[in-house]
Amino acid sequence: MPDTSPALTLTLHASIADIEPAVWDACLPQDNPFVSHDFLLALEESGSASARTGWLPRHAVVRDAAGQVAAVAPMYVKSHSWGEYVFDQGWARAFEQAGGRYYPKLQIASPFSPVPGPRLLSRTLPPETLGRALAQACGEMGLSSVHATFCTAAEATALERAGWLTREGTQFHWENAGYADFEAFLATLSSRKRKMIRRERREAAAGLEFVTLRGPEIGRAEWDAFYGFYTDTVDRKWGTAYLTRHFFTRLGERLGESVVLMLARRGREWVAGALNLRGPQALYGRNWGCRGEVPFLHFELCYYRAIEFAIAHRLARVEAGAQGMHKIARGYLPRPTYSAHWIAHAGLRRAVAAFLREERAQEEAEREALMALSPFRKEED
Repeated sequence: MPDTSPALTLTLHASIADIEPAVWDACLPQDNPFVSHDFLLALEESGSASARTGWLPRHAVVRDAAGQVAAVAPMYVKSHSWGEYVFDQGWARAFEQAGGRYYPKLQIASPFSPVPGPRLLSRTLPPETLGRALAQACGEMGLSSVHATFCTAAEATALERAGWLTREGTQFHWENAGYADFEAFLATLSSRKRKMIRRERREAAAGLEFVTLRGPEIGRAEWDAFYGFYTDTVDRKWGTAYLTRHFFTRLGERLGESVVLMLARRGREWVAGALNLRGPQALYGRNWGCRGEVPFLHFELCYYRAIEFAIAHRLARVEAGAQGMHKIARGYLPRPTYSAHWIAHAGLRRAVAAFLREERAQEEAEREALMALSPFRKEED
């Protein structure tokens, strides 16, 4: 692969297993589980991120003149746009209708994980330098584009300096204001919202027992039950179950206490579950499923119990995944997310840039409007 400067060399690797875990994780600017060596290896070992699923690993490693690793990036050759949560299918259709070839493309991402966090993992290398190197590699491979999805705001700004196009999205996050307990959080909400949440929790808990398990505590029976919930949810939403059963076992083994599985059971039967990963500052909600329909159980397992966990463990926030305006009423407020896109074809680049200018204005206006729906008490209340 190309020399990024006289002192730097970029190589691409067909498996995260080809890179020493300590070398990779030493580049993490923060302890984010979704770009850790263990998480990415669990995806590959289980066949979840593979050529079969359209996620062909091509992880980037940049070395300095002394041969020391200066930066890495989790990267994949993609033959489609599924499992990314930042939608560019419209760009692909327009380009292909005009005679272009959008796929394959390069994706810098944590597969199947719409979780904001670092994507350009650097020890000493400025992110814009890494961005230019990856754009150069994309061009030399003859691919249409390279995309860094759910990157940090700082990374998006740096990549924009390197000539990439930047994009904003919106998620809903709960933030911990130092609450002593869940009741202290409720006290900050309007009276109507407090009553609503208490009623939802009572109805969801009727006849159920709730259990929270950490990595080593999760056995085969619990993972089997949760995998059933996961695949059932995918089937009902006409999706694709990219994550294999083996992935969840590997996840529990490799990430240990960072894995937080919240389960509900009726008698001796598990009826629902929500999978989270814990970082040093946040609890990240990922997958959920339920056998049958239980009113408000989704809110209880995915939102309310996540808040309780964050308060108990003094975490700064809960990030409950993509989409979901209904989260606002439960204390999860809109926050911007970022991605960056390098597009080789000048015509497509101009069209996408124009689209993104309009989209950004719409996203900003929508977030402002959504903030007006906040359930928190106003000063005059």
